[in-house]
Amino acid sequence: MERIMVIGVSAGVGKSTFARRLGDNLNIEVHHLDTFYWRPGWVEAPLEAFISAQKKVLSHDKWIMEGNYSHSFNLRSELADTIIYLELPLGVCLYRVIKRWLSNLGKTRPDMAKGCNEKLDWQFIKFIISTYFPRKKEMKARFADLQKSEKVIVILKSKHEIEGYLMNVMG
Repeated sequence: MERIMVIGVSAGVGKSTFARRLGDNLNIEVHHLDTFYWRPGWVEAPLEAFISAQKKVLSHDKWIMEGNYSHSFNLRSELADTIIYLELPLGVCLYRVIKRWLSNLGKTRPDMAKGCNEKLDWQFIKFIISTYFPRKKEMKARFADLQKSEKVIVILKSKHEIEGYLMNVMG
């Protein structure tokens, strides 16, 4: 386990926290895709710059990359040896997004690009709700395709499973 993708069903599922803890346990640097995608003031980076930043990381022997961004999923999954997918209930994800927003008002989270203070709007809530179930279905199909490869695929569907996995990694 040296080239690891951490993805999830939705915002608020715990990808960043999980990746940080995993990185600490394995002593592997964690890269948050949000820091590549967003520029100060919530401006989207050009696609070429976003892809280029990922390619730099992918050239290293060891990495943990956290984030979904489906348009670069294949780029990362081709080089990953392990894909860890977090899937908690929609209500938990929404609760955590609201809690994160309240906890970080006026601040930029460490897993976010500089100059992108925490925000929450109806558009983001609608995005989470409207993509949750289609993404669950999409990930099931992607994993069926990836099963044919040599990759380790870990699917964690509860807080208990997530904690248990991290405890096992710590050995």
